[in-house]
Amino acid sequence: MNANEQIQQMTDTIARFIAYLGRVLPDDVNQKLQELAEQETSPHAKLVYETMFKNQALAKELERPSCQDTGVIQFFPRVGTHFPLIDALPEIFEQAVLQATKDAPLRHNAVETFDEVNTGTNVGFRAPSIDWQLVPNSDELNLDIYMAGGGCTLPGRAMVLMPGAGYEGVTQFVLDQMTSYGLNACPPLLVGVGIATSVETAAILSKRALMRPLNSKNPNPKAAAMEEELEKGINAIGLGPQGLSGKNSVMGVHIENAARHPSTIGVAVNTGCWSHRRGNIIFRPDLSYTISSHSEVAL
Repeated sequence: MNANEQIQQMTDTIARFIAYLGRVLPDDVNQKLQELAEQETSPHAKLVYETMFKNQALAKELERPSCQDTGVIQFFPRVGTHFPLIDALPEIFEQAVLQATKDAPLRHNAVETFDEVNTGTNVGFRAPSIDWQLVPNSDELNLDIYMAGGGCTLPGRAMVLMPGAGYEGVTQFVLDQMTSYGLNACPPLLVGVGIATSVETAAILSKRALMRPLNSKNPNPKAAAMEEELEKGINAIGLGPQGLSGKNSVMGVHIENAARHPSTIGVAVNTGCWSHRRGNIIFRPDLSYTISSHSEVAL
């Protein structure tokens, strides 16, 4: 294949994967929802989970998005500096979104700020968003794709704490957000927490935390312990599935952290809803690929 044919092939693959993500949840999310459903004793909670599972089955069978809000598409590429199509990736991502919008189909969710005009394509100024991470001496592309819906985005917040607030202040910040806005985000939620120096560093870490597989732990034992404590604390709020009360409010809590300035503690929260539409695909130099998030997908 020449370069143009390679670009088109990769565009088609990513577009089909985006459409698939809108219909089928990742394996780990499906498994976690089954586990949480089995723990519920409330008839209302059980009914909500039954409805969720029926919704997912119909979405797959009918090849239709499982939620009317197909979100804003966000890309998280960890791209090797020797990946052959690295220079073409911005155009590939944009064209894949345009193609998926028509083929899936996806709801039109790109509104130009200030002009307040919907582009009708899910592509606009700086949209889709791309969070680049370069990997030296690698020739692969490890790509996370996420559908950021409106409801699950609403609880997002970042601020900088005084160092005296400590990790107790971080805990209070997260719990306050979940108490105030968690209900709006279609629980059970995946909660991403970022801890760093400033609002922007904490915010991007909190979103990257949502890309981690469920049941994964922060490699720092103290951070991993805080993940568990926050999960217990948010579950104790009793939101339950779709906010109708129940034993569990979250699918998990993930913390991503970075070294911070001694005078500040930047903290941020991002949430994913029960329909956590995240996918991971790894491209090799010959454009063959492996999908790690979904076991049954055939693009």
